[in-house]
Amino acid sequence: MKINLSSDVVNQLSLVGAAAIIILTVYVAGKYIKQMKTDTSTGELSDENWDGIGEYKNPIPTGWAISFVGTMIWGLWYWFLGYPLNAYSQIGEYNQEVKTYNAEFAKKWQNPDDETLLAMGEGVFLVQCAPCHGLDGTGIDGKAQGFDKRMTEKQALYVIEHGQEQLGYPMGAMPPGMASGDDAKAIAKWIAGGMKGEKPAAFAACASCHGDDGKGLGGQAANLAEYDETLVTHVLKHGKKGMIGTMPAFNDGRLTDIQMKAVARYIASLKE
Repeated sequence: MKINLSSDVVNQLSLVGAAAIIILTVYVAGKYIKQMKTDTSTGELSDENWDGIGEYKNPIPTGWAISFVGTMIWGLWYWFLGYPLNAYSQIGEYNQEVKTYNAEFAKKWQNPDDETLLAMGEGVFLVQCAPCHGLDGTGIDGKAQGFDKRMTEKQALYVIEHGQEQLGYPMGAMPPGMASGDDAKAIAKWIAGGMKGEKPAAFAACASCHGDDGKGLGGQAANLAEYDETLVTHVLKHGKKGMIGTMPAFNDGRLTDIQMKAVARYIASLKE
């Protein structure tokens, strides 16, 4: 296979740079080895000394000065002429390839059946989610959100006290301190218990956005009852702050819309 190096400016620069480094290294090494054999220290010592060790008031070595100025000139040439910032880059090529692949992937799997969606979601979950949430999705001993149930009492209380501003719902950010003290604890306990039994009166403050049933008024706010597709998609796209830190967003091209839908389907299966 014949490779045409002249068509790739990166290879040209690499070869030139390598040759320059070899030549300079041989020259400088030879020069200073010779000096070490023949030269002796001369010149006027500076007034300052450290533990009796002084420095000579010698001029800057010519080779060092030339190398320093030459490096700056080369750097300016490299960035603005030899390899300008808007030229080809491997990162740019990679991002374009990912974008093209994701478009083909979305077209191929735009209408997957439930079995395919579930398998796809499991694969994405095991790679992207399991390191924090566990292989079985139970949150690794409470260190991250578990999906076998909506949330624990401690997690619900944390959100009530600290709010949540990342998810990007039409209703907007949830402010901290919507309830406090015993009211906040009663709401958290009721939500963690599956929203069964007598509803706390203080939940009225939550119902204005989440609805009386806590399901988010058709996607206007987060669903407190279960991990539905809307909630999972919002979390994946915007990230989420929690008790152990902030979950990063996956809106940088790592996941397509269909993959996010698949993750939601797989998370729903964990509870099932």
